[in-house]
Amino acid sequence: MVKVLCVLYEDPKEGYPTTYARDSIPEIKAYPGGQTTPSPSTVDFTPGHLLGSVSGALGLRKFLEAAGHSFVVTSSKDGPDSVFEKELPDADVVISQPFWPAYMSAERFEKAKKLKLCLTAGIGSDHVDLAAACRHNVTVAEVTFCNSISVAEHVVMSVLNLVRSFVPGHQIAESGGWHIADCVSRAYDVEGMQVGTVGAGRIGLAVLKRLKPFDMVLHYFDNHRLPDSVEKELNLTYHDSVQSLVKVCDVVTINCPLHPKTEHLFNEEMIHSMKRGSYLINTARGKICDASAVAKACEEGHLAGYAGDVWFPQPAPSDHVWRQMRNNAMTPHVSGTSLSAQARYAAGVREILECFFAAKPIRDEYLIVHEGRLAGAGAHSYTEGNTTGGSEEAARFKEERPCKVQRTAVVGGS
Repeated sequence: MVKVLCVLYEDPKEGYPTTYARDSIPEIKAYPGGQTTPSPSTVDFTPGHLLGSVSGALGLRKFLEAAGHSFVVTSSKDGPDSVFEKELPDADVVISQPFWPAYMSAERFEKAKKLKLCLTAGIGSDHVDLAAACRHNVTVAEVTFCNSISVAEHVVMSVLNLVRSFVPGHQIAESGGWHIADCVSRAYDVEGMQVGTVGAGRIGLAVLKRLKPFDMVLHYFDNHRLPDSVEKELNLTYHDSVQSLVKVCDVVTINCPLHPKTEHLFNEEMIHSMKRGSYLINTARGKICDASAVAKACEEGHLAGYAGDVWFPQPAPSDHVWRQMRNNAMTPHVSGTSLSAQARYAAGVREILECFFAAKPIRDEYLIVHEGRLAGAGAHSYTEGNTTGGSEEAARFKEERPCKVQRTAVVGGS
């Protein structure tokens, strides 16, 4: 018997849904570039249903229960009295999400003596101390590409939202007003603007492809330069440093992983090297930006706006400086957990677990850490180290809803 400890975000305030806005979602069989979508033996859920919350349980309950495994699902993850902390010592597998991360610090690795696998239901394993995972020989895996296009769509929405000043206009309409001048006094066209992505991997490249039809001028920085054919197709300008890119762009979008070399990359110095009146979009990780520096730049007008859905820590405390700063278009971390994306990352988690239980190799593109070192996608995208410092602040976030915990009944167990 294996104990699987799963941390997911809370159910909707009004309860787990019984009906949905749509009856189905499109079936995606392969991603751009040819990688196939997750391929578990079967799934025990309906694609398009809410799977990322506690009651959805990633559609794993029937699968794990039938195999006699222990399955604990909770949203309580932060602080010494959390359900996660109490259940961790005898867990074999930990599943978490980027949207509601169970931070696997070095201290937690020390407590988890039986832990063999840390699995991210989504993309981005920076909530795991990768150096500690290497030391403890714990495999870290994620469902690479499962929600990359979902995030890219959110980036495009955020660019248009900020530049066209959608939020103020929407607020005026909701309040019963018709103040045209107030709606448009900060509204511009994106046509002709210089836009650059910091990171041109799966998400960054998808963003560039989606912004090209808007007749924006496209720039990028990445440690791995794109092929000449792609640069010519999209008419891209490559920059050999982030500093070079931000100096010329009207819109900068961050699409790189968080690791020690990108932590606080966008500090006060970097932000003030950007054009006055430029826009910054971050759907990568909150800790890539210095929160106070971003807020100051928005208040002083050096940044015309900041948008994104990633914070640090997550959930962000109610007094986080980004919640009330001027000219922001922030949301909770939702870009990669649309109902469409949930179907893919739930299937990917099932595929990885099937491989783990059968002692079969996990897809190389899913691996971040394996056999004590960075591997697969991790070796390509991360640097070994730890970016979980300060995550204890997440315990300051308080919800009025009671914590929900679900457990499978284990045959022969207590």
